[in-house]
Amino acid sequence: MLDLSPLAIWRNSAFSRAVDAERRMRQSSAATARVVCVASGKGGTGKSVVATNLAVLRAQKGERVLLVDFDAGLANDHLLLGLAPPFDLGHVVEGRATVADAMVEGPAGLRLLSGGVGRHVLAHPTRREFERLLKAMRPLEDEFDLIVVDHGAGIGYTTVTHLCAATTLLLVTGHEVTALSDAYALYKRACLVNPSLRVGVVFNRTPDREVADSAWERLRGVCRKFLGRQPELVGHVPADLAVGRSVDLRAPVSLVEPDSLAARGLAQVARWPQIDVARSVEPFYERALKALH
Repeated sequence: MLDLSPLAIWRNSAFSRAVDAERRMRQSSAATARVVCVASGKGGTGKSVVATNLAVLRAQKGERVLLVDFDAGLANDHLLLGLAPPFDLGHVVEGRATVADAMVEGPAGLRLLSGGVGRHVLAHPTRREFERLLKAMRPLEDEFDLIVVDHGAGIGYTTVTHLCAATTLLLVTGHEVTALSDAYALYKRACLVNPSLRVGVVFNRTPDREVADSAWERLRGVCRKFLGRQPELVGHVPADLAVGRSVDLRAPVSLVEPDSLAARGLAQVARWPQIDVARSVEPFYERALKALH
């Protein structure tokens, strides 16, 4: 018999489901990490510089931060952080190391999982191998406050799987027309696979604020025209010789030259409010596993 009592109607209402979802999120928030994906439409945007400095700056605030270098086979976060991990995610996929074995401590106490260099197994994993890796990484969400995933350029299936599960994406681009075109393509794809995804844009290595603002207007305009929506402008990081010097030193510019123009721009990126709420009701890696299937 159909129950039409006020309590039954409440339990079946959309508002009730929303309240229950919020309650579950609050109950799990203490144990489940926030996850921010960092990606770019094309290579050469300086995405990994943004990702490593973001991780360092948040770790300096006292957060437990894990940086996952998922630039499959072409990882260089370990170089930018001055680290030499004995194992990487490729070893985890092959069963030669555990995730705990592969993690190393970096600047400000952050932890790094390196993607390795020239690792075919990670550059082109089978779905079974990728599933094995996602399952191995699920427990990490209970150990960290923030997980930053540094993706390779483009929209391969491993990146798309992550975007399906994510709540938050930092899209790093340059001001050039080719970079903007590829950024639009990535944003379009991200919106298609995950309409609720919050996307913030970072313009990196811009000559000046005027150029950055002009690039933003072009990107925002084409997104609104063809997609009916737009990402959020997070900030711009000026072109700065300090970044090159920091790369040579194998140390984040935020640490070695914190007063430089680039470091100040990166600090603005790290203050993006969405990072503080980049958490979903269901754990990230469980959502990724579902998306994989």
